Amino acid sequence: MKAAELRDMSAKELNEKLAELKQELFNLRFQHAINQLENPGRIEIVKKDIARVLTVLAEKA
Repeated sequence: MKAAELRDMSAKELNEKLAELKQELFNLRFQHAINQLENPGRIEIVKKDIARVLTVLAEKA
């Protein structure tokens, strides 16, 4: 997800996206722990998306 796309979202939408990404990260970590994760690189992508959302939320505050 691009930062420009995130900047177009409202604070409420960003908080919803953040919750969604955190849930996805939890699920990916769980799959990784039980050795069922197909794409381990997805964890890093989700972490970076979370950081982008937090950055945009800080800019809006």
